[in-house]
Amino acid sequence: MSSSKTVRKLQVESPVPADIVIANSVEPLHIDEIAKELNLTPNHYDLYGKYKAKVLLSVLDEVKGSRDGYYVVVGGITPTPLGEGKSTTTVGLCQALGAFLDKKVVTCLRQPSQGPTFGIKGGAAGGGYSQVIPMDEFNLHLTGDIHAITAANNLLAAAIDTRIFHEASQSDKALFNRLCPTNKEGKRSFNDIMFRRLKKLEITKTRPEDLTPEEIKKFARLDIDPDSITWRRVMDVNDRFLRKISIGQGPDEKGMVRETGFDISVASEIMAVLALTTSLADMRERLGKMVIGNSKAGDPITADDLGLGGALTVLMKDAINPTLMQTLEGTPVLVHAGPFANIAHGNSSIVADKIALKLVGPGGFVVTEAGFGADIGAEKFMNIKCRYSGLTPQCAVIVATIRALKMHGGGPEVVAGRPLDHAYLNENVGLVEAGCVNLARHIANTKDYGVNVVVAVNKFATDTEAEMNAVRNAALAAGAYDAVICTHHAHGGKGAVDLGIAVQKACENVTQPLKFLYPLDISIKDKIEGIAKSYGASGVEYSEQAEKQIEMYSRQGFSNLPICMAKTQYSFSHNAKEKGAPSGFKLPIRDVRASIGAGFIYPLVGTMSTMPGLPTRPCFYDIDLDTATGKVIGLS
Repeated sequence: MSSSKTVRKLQVESPVPADIVIANSVEPLHIDEIAKELNLTPNHYDLYGKYKAKVLLSVLDEVKGSRDGYYVVVGGITPTPLGEGKSTTTVGLCQALGAFLDKKVVTCLRQPSQGPTFGIKGGAAGGGYSQVIPMDEFNLHLTGDIHAITAANNLLAAAIDTRIFHEASQSDKALFNRLCPTNKEGKRSFNDIMFRRLKKLEITKTRPEDLTPEEIKKFARLDIDPDSITWRRVMDVNDRFLRKISIGQGPDEKGMVRETGFDISVASEIMAVLALTTSLADMRERLGKMVIGNSKAGDPITADDLGLGGALTVLMKDAINPTLMQTLEGTPVLVHAGPFANIAHGNSSIVADKIALKLVGPGGFVVTEAGFGADIGAEKFMNIKCRYSGLTPQCAVIVATIRALKMHGGGPEVVAGRPLDHAYLNENVGLVEAGCVNLARHIANTKDYGVNVVVAVNKFATDTEAEMNAVRNAALAAGAYDAVICTHHAHGGKGAVDLGIAVQKACENVTQPLKFLYPLDISIKDKIEGIAKSYGASGVEYSEQAEKQIEMYSRQGFSNLPICMAKTQYSFSHNAKEKGAPSGFKLPIRDVRASIGAGFIYPLVGTMSTMPGLPTRPCFYDIDLDTATGKVIGLS
């Protein structure tokens, strides 16, 4: 592949220019060329402009007999609020494998939310000379998947409140007559989605006129308990003032006022469904099974009960196809899904990984990223994503920085937007060594899944050789297969060649099968406690609300689902201020919720915000358009 015309040699500058300057300095290849490198023909994808294409799921049918390539997941140590470069490392590793080591490779990444892009975090296309391009298209709109999720989510939200409104003012018979109106011949009939509800209610009759008054009531009246509704509206903007709102204030809503709120679009369960689905038919079933709340009798109410599963699938039919893009060095990227890494599982899609593994074939590499530290993203990758996909990773990369390790060793607080303390800019081997307890626990936990672990030290200009040697020694002592210093931010793929070689060797020398942290057939509490133990907790404390929800989900038949812990990313514990590798603490479970369509139960550890806010000086201050060239400037 190194001789392929798709590989582009970078002209790097020092100091490294701003991300958007680098991205704008490189003319992307037409996406047809990237597709051709993967043996995709124009029948396999739909073009979205010159530099993006949607790869069609039908590709999977054509290549299903092919063998998979190697599967690599990139996680990280517990990060500082500045992030430690997982996306950048993922891209840099792939550039090294494809542009320098002559391997077929595909990078699989999540689509970034526009909320943080305009807010405090900036984009998520990687950074420096290890980026996905066009960077502005990657971070803004892309191919509209998040907009499709927003539309589908809000259609369901509208349907919930409208159904409550109509049920409040109509008799059982009137409801039934409107749900099953007569046709021109004066006959009534059930449509396909209604048969799903009849089956759930164990009503075997197929003609509306045959239902008894009791069956009519069961069928037509969902009797949603407004206090049980968990489905909220979403938008892809950081708007803290929508976290809690009241709806139904208009005079025509007849006093049907209730409190609800908005989440950011990537926190929608529909996003998690997109990431975990395996086919169009599977997505249809998952969307229909999403639970929005309970009836007053305590039974779960689904999107299909509201008659909406099919319509949601129609809105999502194009979003299920991954988007093909490229790195700065011309290696292929599949961008797909972007679930919130706290309340969801924080990984890109199963379908993108499956397509990519077939396209690279034996000896090729698919590298995907798991959100936040390995205690959140990589744990959910293994126990949730790999369960549903049936895929087995051979190697896990754990990204570490000297900066984060110093923080875990007792260094001063790191705050986004404030200059770094002197301790982070000057050599302090003692702080680094003390902080390596965090890295060691991540290595041990990840190795327990049966994969080889390679540590990637993302080098900054202020890091010294003695500090990096301390990390390498600590990583190897903790059981890492290898530990490598990387300079991909400054040098592109060339700066991650050693990492690429280490990852290849790690993949070729796997000796164990994939092992999950817990079986699915144990209780919800036993699963929660198994995960808490991996954090270093001595036990778990459940609030009264959490106990009530666990009992309800168990009674409703959902206890066999995997667990998706909603926890701070800044500590192994529930307390973001607890750095290093805390142990002996009691993990408090404040509440337990469920994403039944996506397929997991999520316990809330402390308070999780699902709608970020804007800082005093948001990123949008720097973003503008060069009206002479039409290029975006200031995007980070």
